[in-house]
Amino acid sequence: MSVDHYENFPVGSLALPRRLRRPVHAVYAFARYADDLADEGSAPPQERLAALDTLAADLDRMAAGLRPHSALMLRLDDEAVRPFALPLAPFYDLLSAFRQDVRVTRYRHYADLADYCRRSANPVGRIMLHLFGQTDSVSIAQSDGICTALQLINFWQDVAADWQKGRVYLPQEDMARFGVTEAHLAEGRADAAFQRLMAFECGRAFKILKAGSPLGKTLRGRAGFELRMIVVGGLLVLQKLDGVQYDVFRRRPVLGWKDGAVMFRRALLKK
Repeated sequence: MSVDHYENFPVGSLALPRRLRRPVHAVYAFARYADDLADEGSAPPQERLAALDTLAADLDRMAAGLRPHSALMLRLDDEAVRPFALPLAPFYDLLSAFRQDVRVTRYRHYADLADYCRRSANPVGRIMLHLFGQTDSVSIAQSDGICTALQLINFWQDVAADWQKGRVYLPQEDMARFGVTEAHLAEGRADAAFQRLMAFECGRAFKILKAGSPLGKTLRGRAGFELRMIVVGGLLVLQKLDGVQYDVFRRRPVLGWKDGAVMFRRALLKK
């Protein structure tokens, strides 16, 4: 994804089957708009929460078989939910995570962060599986793993940027274990302790991503190819983080056009 948010969402990809582009765009528009309500601009928290509640009210109408009010939600209903009989639970989960973004800025335990990922990232994968028509329990579990890992990788890319927003996604228990304090973040100090912490977090994300990666081979056709590219992209970002010794304060590792060629080749060869 070539926009600021949901960097691993397959929007506009040529690998995406044509019949799925409109529903994927509709889902993306919902997720992007709701995420911006929580993250962007200078509105006070109560105003942000009220706007998210308005979206939830439209979901309630859809759940009751009624038409939503806003153009955004009508598009979601017409182009994605109704034609593909999408469950609404993932959309409610996303809104729950966005509300949490407004209220919560620190995570004491990794389990707390994983629960956030369950609602902020995993729903996107589950929606995609429903669009692809592959919703068995193994596929869902693998998708959850991929989505959680990609969310974690994005957090580790954005440690510096999130600090500027007043947020710290590094679990406090892990920071204490490795001797890292918020002074490291404030000062942009990527010393040995910070590097060890980041290596630990990236290693955990790597294991989760690899555990879910077989889904890229069981999904058939363009869907599987798309997912394999996304997984390879996540692995490449982890390599880049290691390559800069986790100093995300001076350089945020991103994927470039050369990486795109690597992703395409590895996805094609199913590596």
